[in-house]
Amino acid sequence: MFASFSELFVRRRGAARLATATMLTGLAAAAGLAGAGPVTAADETTHNQGGAAATIGGLKTYGAAVIHAGTGDQEISAGLFEMSVDGGGMLQTYCVDLHNPTQRDAKYHETSWSGTSLGANKDAGKIRWILQNSYPQVNDLATLARKAGVRGALTEQDAAAGTQVAIWRYSDDIGVDALDPQAEQLADYLEKNARNLPEPRASLTLEPPAVSGRPGERIGPVTVRTNAGSATVTPPADAATSGVRVVDRQGKAVTSTPDGGQVFFDVPEDAAAGTAELTVQASTTVPVGRAFASESRSQTQILAGSSESTVSATAGATWAKQGPVPALSAAKNCAEGGVDIIASNKGDEPFTFDLAGLEHTIAAGESRTVTVPIQEDQAYDFTIHGPGGFEKRFTGMLDCQTRGSDTGTTTQTLSEPSPATVGGTAPDTNLAETGSSGITPLIAGVAIGLVLIGGTTLIVLRRREATAGE
Repeated sequence: MFASFSELFVRRRGAARLATATMLTGLAAAAGLAGAGPVTAADETTHNQGGAAATIGGLKTYGAAVIHAGTGDQEISAGLFEMSVDGGGMLQTYCVDLHNPTQRDAKYHETSWSGTSLGANKDAGKIRWILQNSYPQVNDLATLARKAGVRGALTEQDAAAGTQVAIWRYSDDIGVDALDPQAEQLADYLEKNARNLPEPRASLTLEPPAVSGRPGERIGPVTVRTNAGSATVTPPADAATSGVRVVDRQGKAVTSTPDGGQVFFDVPEDAAAGTAELTVQASTTVPVGRAFASESRSQTQILAGSSESTVSATAGATWAKQGPVPALSAAKNCAEGGVDIIASNKGDEPFTFDLAGLEHTIAAGESRTVTVPIQEDQAYDFTIHGPGGFEKRFTGMLDCQTRGSDTGTTTQTLSEPSPATVGGTAPDTNLAETGSSGITPLIAGVAIGLVLIGGTTLIVLRRREATAGE
């Protein structure tokens, strides 16, 4: 049984955005710093924001649709995907990126709209309304058909196809119709009546995902945001030997916390400079309308339904007795066409690092965001180094636009479903027909080169006030 809630998608962005990130074919950055105090190296991160992680299983319940392209009409499949959640659970999703291929068994993670094309789409809220008011959230098909004015019986395949077509009209800004008359009537009803709704909350996220301070202090707070009743808190793996505990504001050990709960890293006063990481996990239904993105350029998905699923998030802490004590995290910023590096320094000396050929200094007690422009569809991999062996690595792929918007073409959908595969429930379909391409899919793992970017215009610095109480 799939639960209700929702979200939506974003209209394609103009190709002009690409010009601001020209020639960035890969990114590797290193930061050197003169300073004291050895800090243990931090683990690699792909900086997902927490929530559900899942593997796509394919297009399961679908019908046929026709794209009206400048070169002629093209027929494709349209409907619901299924995903299996890491740790347990199932998701149902629709596509919000028509022209991109879906990679077989691609890994996805829950993300905010700002990290996808939805963030720049003024009609994203209408997509969420469609999800809330159609199949599978409304699974009484007779009632749905009557409300939509559908003439004749509405099958699951019709309902899935009609819903997907209505979503595409807002997500990809393209002429597309359902092949089946009942599905087309549903799509028209949903498109006409859609209203903007706000983005749904994340199933689980930690704010901020990185903190720093001095040994002998409670370092934090880290605030837990979740739609679950409570979440389990797991201390650092080496807690028994390091003495680092996870506690509340009063210093009491924490093993679980409700939404809005705050946790701290309690670091022994005699601890050598180092790092630690805690994990928060919960079981909940993921809100309908949450976006799901892949690091392998597999088409972006939007959640239509969720079983009880496992969600998780991590937060890290850094500490040192003297010198700079940095905390670093990252988030995709599609509005700026890049990746935000959020840096703070709770030490008593400045933290200086190089990023993409430019030097940045974070004063003691200061927080700052450095936005690194990345070319659309570009894999990136960069590491920031600090004193005494401190390092933080960020990897991923920027996927902020629908394929039609960054190529300027009406469609790039090359393959068409055969009559035998259209309009059925296909439990064995592993590669989605929706948006599939005859071109060999772009696979993650592209070699990353060291790129020097000239000009301060490529780096946007936005000062932020240091977070009180961290």
